[in-house]
Order: sequence, then structure tokens, then C-alpha cells
Amino acid sequence: MPAASVETTRRAALGALAVTAALTAVGSRGEAQTAPKTFVLVHGTWHGGWCWRRVTDVLERKGHKVYAPSLTGVADRSHLLTRDVNLTTHANDVANLIKWEDLKDVVLVGHSSAGFVITQAAEQIGPQVGSIVYLDAFVPQVGDSLISLANPGPRKALEEAVARGDLVAKPVPAAAFNVNEKDRAWVDAKCTPHPLAAVVEKVTAASAYEKIARKTYIRATGFKSPVFDETLAKMKAMPGWKTYEVASGHDVMVDRPDQLADILLEVA
Repeated sequence: MPAASVETTRRAALGALAVTAALTAVGSRGEAQTAPKTFVLVHGTWHGGWCWRRVTDVLERKGHKVYAPSLTGVADRSHLLTRDVNLTTHANDVANLIKWEDLKDVVLVGHSSAGFVITQAAEQIGPQVGSIVYLDAFVPQVGDSLISLANPGPRKALEEAVARGDLVAKPVPAAAFNVNEKDRAWVDAKCTPHPLAAVVEKVTAASAYEKIARKTYIRATGFKSPVFDETLAKMKAMPGWKTYEVASGHDVMVDRPDQLADILLEVA
């Protein structure tokens, strides 16, 4: 073979190797950027793991791992309801899931009253949580309970239930949360009574969540709540917090699952 042809062949081979190496490097960087994340999604009062199904489907299609447990005493675990089921029980539900599944760098999301649950659970599993998200949720301090922070209407109903010695707080209609009309009948059919002890028990510790590296507050602007408006304003002014506003009813995971999934991936 002539020397020129040999040199041309050698250069072509080296060029091909360089292209392959570059593509491999890009692929590796791409995989690092889209590495699977682990999400633990915690529902609020009267709901269950079922309410996250649409968000779970979106995240799992993208290759992520998702856990959406129902808390003790509600939904598919309603058969476990007793007077002893309280906030501590629910915080343990979440903490033990993370412990027993050996989950790391978790994106922990709490909707509505689950702000209490994830705040209390973080005291046990804070180091395993890389990102904590309060979704149209309460962000309680020590001594707070759901019954103390609730809006006036719901608070009165809860106080009356406590005064009667009721076991549970009965569900309110989905329309009260401004769930989109198409899904209201489905949400109403799925909601179950909520253990009253879980809304009465006060938070005993609330500092671990503040140490989590990524903190997010998402406000559903289609749901009227002075408490959540005040919380959003507070978090906007707090260093280390990201805030989002979504044009949705209170059940963002039902009304805007794709948008919510995008936000969760952004803050993961």
C-alpha cells in the first residue's frame, strides 16, 4: 500500500476513535444529569397513596423510583384505624419506609397536612433526604397541630369533632378544595375518614428539615387559604428556599400532574 494511503487510513482510524470517545463522554455526562431519583410522596388529610397515581406514572416513565404510601388508618390501610393512630404513627410510616428500603438522597414531598408528617419524619431520616417539598402544605413549628393552624371553617368542624369524642374527621367534598370538576366524583369516592388524633397531636420537633440542602414550597393559587398565602410569602423571603406557584386547585397532583412532576424533577 502506498505511504499516502497508509497515512490516510491511520488518520481516519484516529478520527473515528476521537469521535467515539467524545460520544462516550457526552453519554456519560447525560446519564449523570438524568440519573434516576427516588421520590417519597405523602398525601394529606382524607387522601391516600391513590391521589399520586398520575404523578407516579409520569416519574416512573422517566426512569425514577417512586413510593406513594397510604398512611395508617386511611385508604387501603383504613382497616388499621384505631384511636391510637396519630401524627407520630404517620411520621413513623414515612420514616420506616425510608429506613427499611435503604433509601438515600430522597425527594420527600408532603401535601397539605402532610407538611406535619414530613416535618416530624425528618427528625428521624433527615440525612437520607436530599430535597424536601411542601406542596400547598403547612410548615409547622414545635407546638403546632393541624387543628391549631387550620383555616377557621375546618378548624371549627375539627374542634366540634374533638368535643364529641369522635374517632375520625369526616372527609370534606372535593369541591371545597377546588378540584377540577371532571375529577371531583372520583376524589370524593376515594377519600376516607382521617384519624382525629393525627390532627390533634402537636409537633414535638421541627428543626431537622431546615438542615436539608434543597427546600421547596409550592402554592396552588386556585385554592383559597390565608395560611398557605402567608407561608408562601414567608418562604419567598427565606434563604435556601425555592418557591413555585401553580394555577391549580389544592390537589395539584390531580389537577396538574405533568407540571408538578416537572417541578419535582427540577428541585430533585
